[in-house]
Amino acid sequence: MSNDSKSRNLTRRQFLGKALRSAGAVGVGVALPQFIPSRALGADGAAPSEQVALGFIGVGGMGTGHLNGLRRHPRVRVLAVADVYEPHRSRAQAMVGDGCAAYNDYRQLLDRPDIEAVLLATPDHWHALTAIHACQAGKDIYCEKPLSLTIEDGRAMVDAVRRYGRVFQTGSQQRSEDNFRFACELVRSGRIGRLHTVRVGIGGAPTSGWEPDTAVPPGLDWNMWLGPAPWAPFNPQRCIYNFRWFWDYSGGKMTDWGAHHNDIAQWGMGTERTGPIRIQATKATFPADGLYDTATSFEVVYEYANGVTLITSSDGHGARFEGPDGWVHVDRGFLEASPPELLQEKLGPGDVHLYRSPGHHEDWLNCIQTRQRPICDVEIGYKSAVVCHLGNIAIRTGRALQWDPDRERFVNDDEANRWISRPYRAPWHL
Repeated sequence: MSNDSKSRNLTRRQFLGKALRSAGAVGVGVALPQFIPSRALGADGAAPSEQVALGFIGVGGMGTGHLNGLRRHPRVRVLAVADVYEPHRSRAQAMVGDGCAAYNDYRQLLDRPDIEAVLLATPDHWHALTAIHACQAGKDIYCEKPLSLTIEDGRAMVDAVRRYGRVFQTGSQQRSEDNFRFACELVRSGRIGRLHTVRVGIGGAPTSGWEPDTAVPPGLDWNMWLGPAPWAPFNPQRCIYNFRWFWDYSGGKMTDWGAHHNDIAQWGMGTERTGPIRIQATKATFPADGLYDTATSFEVVYEYANGVTLITSSDGHGARFEGPDGWVHVDRGFLEASPPELLQEKLGPGDVHLYRSPGHHEDWLNCIQTRQRPICDVEIGYKSAVVCHLGNIAIRTGRALQWDPDRERFVNDDEANRWISRPYRAPWHL
């Protein structure tokens, strides 16, 4: 038997044992990637092969929303939840009811051979490790956006998904909404002429006052919540929703909403598998005091090799595509164009027709069965996140940058390249 064959036949229990002993090493053990049909009929009598046995990792705000959307789905059986905060864990377990296990350590959930797929809704700084461990455990994955905390993390996630043959959906659900798809089809079919500018508005980020550190609340495994992030004392403003405004755990509004609208910009430009070549922050404001440390207002200008300029700012909302013959502006529940007649266009056989999703969750479930790549596959989610990370790096370095989207490195700029990754707190590491 070859070494590869031996690796592929490690049991999930062996995987967990090695993972626990190394306390987070990513290359700890490999489980056979496979699709294991559920072994019991669903409430509606669906056949086992038509159901997906699902586990949830992270069941706070976003995780609970996903759980509500999937726990009664006829093609899903929720078998377990994992969260480092006991009140969230217990609430989610009660929502599912009998037969749902609850874990503090997500690796125990991954060790279960009856769980086929996982939905990850942890803070951003946990995305890479949970996703890569899930790949090694043979699970298919739905991961909340932004895909990664850093460019290096995202590339490692793409590589793991490809190596272990997993189906991966990034939670950029706007791609599954008709108005966003139609807007991008109009633009890519030339209805506004040759696209020259895309303006993305994502809103500004909040500030905070000073709030004293406190004792860790009962039921919260604070060390595990921090995981690979630098050690910090517990503060109520650091976790749950507000982790977004701390550089150690996220990237502020640039990654929070930029992951949505920059993704649509890339889709409309046809650059979802590449990226910009020049980036410059023309405006950036940071909190003057308080705990939060991500930019509150900003403007970043990106130039692409095809001649299109993308301007992402904290002003406005949505994505506006501009060409010599008109414009198209799309946001959630909103689609406007000039001339207005553009919205009555019927696209023909010679026009661009983009992937039509039946719904973001439904698309993922379909692809788990067909083994096809979903509408927002890991690499697409990664490339959209890279745009956001490049914007943050430009904001923080305060200078113009040149980017090679093929090599995924800054051109002749060692200082900027140091921003591609961040150190992990021991013993966690990629």
